[in-house]
Amino acid sequence: MPDDGPQASEAKPQPQSTPAESDKEAASSVPAGGRRRSSRDLTKGSIRKNLWFLGWPQIAEGSLSVVDHFADLIWAGRLGFQAIAGLGVAQTYLMVTFMVRMGLDSAMRSMIARSIGAGQIPHANHVLLQAMTVTAGYAVLMIIAGQVLTVPMLQIMGLSDAVIDQADGYMRIQFMAMGILGLHRLTAGALQAAGDPITPLKAASLTRITHLVLSPMLIFGWLGFPDMGLTGAAVARLSAEWLGVAINLRGLIIGSSKLKLSLRGYYVDFPLIWRLIKLGAPASVTNMQRGISQLIVVSIVAPFGDGALAGFALTRRTENLVTQSSRGLGRAAGTLAGQNLGANLPDRAKSAVKWAVVYSGVASIFLAAVVLAFPDPLVKLFNSDPEFVSQASRWVVIMAVGYLSVSLVQVFTQAFNTSGDTFGPMLVTLGSGWGVDIPLAFVLAKATSLDEYGVAWALVIGMTIRLLVFIWYYRRGKWLRTGMI
Repeated sequence: MPDDGPQASEAKPQPQSTPAESDKEAASSVPAGGRRRSSRDLTKGSIRKNLWFLGWPQIAEGSLSVVDHFADLIWAGRLGFQAIAGLGVAQTYLMVTFMVRMGLDSAMRSMIARSIGAGQIPHANHVLLQAMTVTAGYAVLMIIAGQVLTVPMLQIMGLSDAVIDQADGYMRIQFMAMGILGLHRLTAGALQAAGDPITPLKAASLTRITHLVLSPMLIFGWLGFPDMGLTGAAVARLSAEWLGVAINLRGLIIGSSKLKLSLRGYYVDFPLIWRLIKLGAPASVTNMQRGISQLIVVSIVAPFGDGALAGFALTRRTENLVTQSSRGLGRAAGTLAGQNLGANLPDRAKSAVKWAVVYSGVASIFLAAVVLAFPDPLVKLFNSDPEFVSQASRWVVIMAVGYLSVSLVQVFTQAFNTSGDTFGPMLVTLGSGWGVDIPLAFVLAKATSLDEYGVAWALVIGMTIRLLVFIWYYRRGKWLRTGMI
């Protein structure tokens, strides 16, 4: 691929810095008051260097999340594979409810990125305040709904009593934690869109470390803590998320990026809130579709027994090895694309997504090779029951075949959503999910000798088709709308 250096095809002339100035462009500077803040101009200089500047902290943050999730799976495995199944089903429900508001994150990121690229800092602050208003209201609704509906939601899936017993308390507390996590993700997204990826990484690091330390203590009752079983993991999450929110808010208040949070002149701007919701709704639908389709897949797998359900849950978590890093890289590419589209530089925006696809593709192929080479040892990390190892290993191997498609689909989805195009990814995801994934999973599991493994093959085939459509959509270029949104 050709180098992306200073773009010769920029939409309008921009003042050019010398190569030395571009390479040494400050990742931080000291404004009045002595506070260090990000001052990197992402509309200039090397695309690859800017992508790495934004991307590595988000990849590191995703990696911490993977470690966190794997740790909970390991602890759950010590309680039995029913606990792994309960954890997987509960997290699928939580993902659906949390993803309803993730579209708001995408809309806010794209508006802030475009505003920063266009030099409209006060407008970026106003967008953040309105997004925080909506997030606070949604958190209250989600917490109430979780306490009332947890048991009915678990029962409707046809789960065994043993799995429901494991998931009940965990899911109730996690609904409360998800409310705080929403504010954590929102504030992190604002900082990243404004050009500061480091503060969110610090917040995520402290949150993850706190959860990693607290979780086994509360699950097993170590060091005098109460023995809470799987519920202890959720209590640890609830306790840890507050720390991340505090660090991100501090970064916004002191101005660690070009965006500095201020309540001066705050009011509830219903027209802007409506624009946020309208722009974010397709992204919410995209995210919800993934969660809802997984719930349907759970209902297809559940009749094959707790072992099959635990195997499916394990593959969802191991897949995070791929998705967490590719999501972070995709959001970084979307932020870079958004700022350059705000500055009317579409060629730089397109190049940002291209390089994110290249890097993510290489990483996913490497991870797939490792998983395919050592499936049994990987599964035994969580539970050594021979029947479970046999079932889960086959799940892991099949899903690893699709890691490349999973990774690149995440990059395209996050990049398009974050840069301001939420409608295209929604159409691609809905069409492939309901047109391929679900019907093919049902047919292969119910009408062939593949049984529950037919579901895994259906998901791999559906994701591959989704990737091909995204490549076509990227090359078509309709997502490259310049200016403010």
